[in-house]
Amino acid sequence: MFTLSRRSFVATMAAVGLSATVGMASAQAADVEKIHFLIPGGAGGGWDGTARGTGEALTKAGIVGQASYENMSGGGGGKAIAHLIETAGRQDDTLMVNSTPIVIRSLTKVFPQSFRDLTPVAGTIGDYAAFVVPNNSKYQNFSEVIADFMADPSSVKVAGGSARGSMDHLVAAYAFKAAGGDPKKVKYIPYDAGGKAMAGLLSGETSMLSTGLSEALDLARAGEVRILAMTGEERIKDAPEVPTLKEQGVDATFVNWRGFFAAPGISADKVAAFQAALEKMYATPEWEEVRKRNGWVEIYNPGDKFVSFLEGQEQVIGDLMKELGFL
Repeated sequence: MFTLSRRSFVATMAAVGLSATVGMASAQAADVEKIHFLIPGGAGGGWDGTARGTGEALTKAGIVGQASYENMSGGGGGKAIAHLIETAGRQDDTLMVNSTPIVIRSLTKVFPQSFRDLTPVAGTIGDYAAFVVPNNSKYQNFSEVIADFMADPSSVKVAGGSARGSMDHLVAAYAFKAAGGDPKKVKYIPYDAGGKAMAGLLSGETSMLSTGLSEALDLARAGEVRILAMTGEERIKDAPEVPTLKEQGVDATFVNWRGFFAAPGISADKVAAFQAALEKMYATPEWEEVRKRNGWVEIYNPGDKFVSFLEGQEQVIGDLMKELGFL
């Protein structure tokens, strides 16, 4: 099976002994005094939600004394990456959130840097991809979409909130490829941000939207769409009504990991403190509240394991992009 995610890339939840001060956001009791979260995109996106949700859990649980946030959009995330590199030495308390696009955009030279120019700290969560349709769509399951695609690929227009060759496009192409279709024939319609892609879907400009599961769940809970499929190995406990691609005969899984990077040259002790704080977070009720709210998969993949995973992603995603003509 051709898969973009590691089956073993699942959190090992170690039971950690919490002191009596857990739950008290006191700087004196905190394991880490402060973290400044650098967010490579605007407010309200997946990176923003991940950084702020992580900071919320860490501070409320008393693991981190103080969290601050800085949104720095530009260059597909490249502006924030360049800033972190250029100011190395003055960013010892900074963690930059990122995800699969750091691999995609470095491969396509949207920016010249890669994860190797930073200090990978840890992968922390996963967000599956999902395919959604309007409530009035004729499609009741993903198998029906596949049938139409096989008969006439141009009849299925897939919306996404980012450019051609981006993650929304690649996940859709990957799903149709796994179903036996030609990924090059996927009619992908790019929009500038998820909100515009959603508007295009609801107006009938497109047949289906490729997006993250957490965003899809928000839309479905608002009564705007139906989710035809998600890309996990199995259904998730927070949305058991959403079927997987695999159970509909499409042997494909994908998880958009999200994790944190520090500036190059940061001390090993500082990296270890960040990693310990993130690992400890998983056992707290404050984190479970944030995780459940977003439908995230728990992952803890620190240091060298994180680097090995990123190298694997680079190879697999690069191969698919070459097949589609983007590299």
